[in-house]
Amino acid sequence: MAGAARTLFGDRLDLAAAYAELLATDGVVRGLIGPREAPRIWDRHLLNCAAVAERISEGATVLDVGSGAGLPGLVLAIARPDLTVTLIEPLARRTSFLIEAVERLGLAKTVRVFRGRAEEAATGASGVGPLSGDVVTARAVAPLDRLAAWCLPLAVAGGRLVALKGASATEEITEHAVTVAKLGGGEPTVHRCGVDVIDPPTTVVEIVRERMVGPARPKAAKKSRGGRSRRR
Repeated sequence: MAGAARTLFGDRLDLAAAYAELLATDGVVRGLIGPREAPRIWDRHLLNCAAVAERISEGATVLDVGSGAGLPGLVLAIARPDLTVTLIEPLARRTSFLIEAVERLGLAKTVRVFRGRAEEAATGASGVGPLSGDVVTARAVAPLDRLAAWCLPLAVAGGRLVALKGASATEEITEHAVTVAKLGGGEPTVHRCGVDVIDPPTTVVEIVRERMVGPARPKAAKKSRGGRSRRR
């Protein structure tokens, strides 16, 4: 793994190692990483996520949905200092860890943390937003139909959802292609990242936002004849 780590992180390898240490200590204590995952942090998490950087263009703005412990968003920020990354995570204990990790790793200039759901990030919440980016990433968050509904509204026109998936990627595309199209997405494509660098390569599904179909908005309450709102 040492050769793969050097290839993927370059002169930022020490920074990646510091993050790996955070995951193996604070991450385990806070329940963000299972104790059995600690010995596999490099191959199962860091290298797997860093390989995705090859699908992201220079200087891109990246939104990482359901970031959890920072996978893949924080890894991408470490491997690619040219990226601007927003980590989107609704749970307080996870966002607390992310904020501390960003500060301890010295990444505050290129990484910020948004506490909230993807829908809130897309429409604006807590005085921030609406957020949008060139690339929206997600790892082990949800099936492709729900993922597209959450993530595509965060992508700019022509931007992409890059979802880290497993062996079921092709089956998911077949099952959810119609829903993806209704959400404004183009035809999903499968890519293998890190070929000849990591084994197995990382599988990602990419969807371009071809049409601007916005997030669903709540229906306005109907008004009674007396002018007061009433809800069913």
